[in-house]
Amino acid sequence: MSTVGERLRQGREERGLGISEVANATNIKSDYIEAMEGGDWEAFGAPVYIKGFVRTYATHLKLDAPGIVAALQEELAAGPGKGEPPSLSGTRRGVLDWVMLQASKVPLPVLFPVMTGVAVLGALYMGARIWTATHPGAKEPRPALSPGLYQRPRGVAPVVVPLPTNAPVAEPRPRR
Repeated sequence: MSTVGERLRQGREERGLGISEVANATNIKSDYIEAMEGGDWEAFGAPVYIKGFVRTYATHLKLDAPGIVAALQEELAAGPGKGEPPSLSGTRRGVLDWVMLQASKVPLPVLFPVMTGVAVLGALYMGARIWTATHPGAKEPRPALSPGLYQRPRGVAPVVVPLPTNAPVAEPRPRR
């Protein structure tokens, strides 16, 4: 029995079509058409793309699209790991990915009021902190410091930068 890719290639060759002609007619990239005919299903991101492209390609060639898609299902089920969607990041998922996944499952009519409430509480808290810090009856946050007082640590000599003695003096430019 021939594979799905071989059946698609035979259908294209029987109709005398080139890969670029099929690509223009179906709006499928020629690289994907070559991958489908070669049975390279790893070139696609997920099984749903494979099924859609194969269905479009088979329909354009006037082949039995439902039969070819069913054969594709069997072919993909026999391959390793094609029944599940691939990882988009290629890395192991972390805690943030899990939290974002759980948040995406919450309906928006529930999530929006909760997030609004959290934002309002945060704004109230910050407003209360600012009010207590700037209110005239508020205590001084640093009462032990006197304004503008700086003392050099003991045993450290002051740093003196000498002024150049022969530096040219710039003449002011006349205004126009």
